[in-house]
Amino acid sequence: MNDRVVADINVCGGEPCIKGTRISVKVVLSHLAAGEREEAILRNFPPLTTADIRACLEFASFLAAEHVA
Repeated sequence: MNDRVVADINVCGGEPCIKGTRISVKVVLSHLAAGEREEAILRNFPPLTTADIRACLEFASFLAAEHVA
């Protein structure tokens, strides 16, 4: 889907993370859901970029659009 979100069984037990980091998509999304501003997330997680945050949102949107049979 995008090249920023990866899942590797050897990194964080296979949980989807931002490529090259151990920062999980779930952590980024939970900060956004709590109302934290993008600027604060970038300050608190220096390896992240704005594009990484957007990739997390894109990943969540993709999962939300999946139909469960």
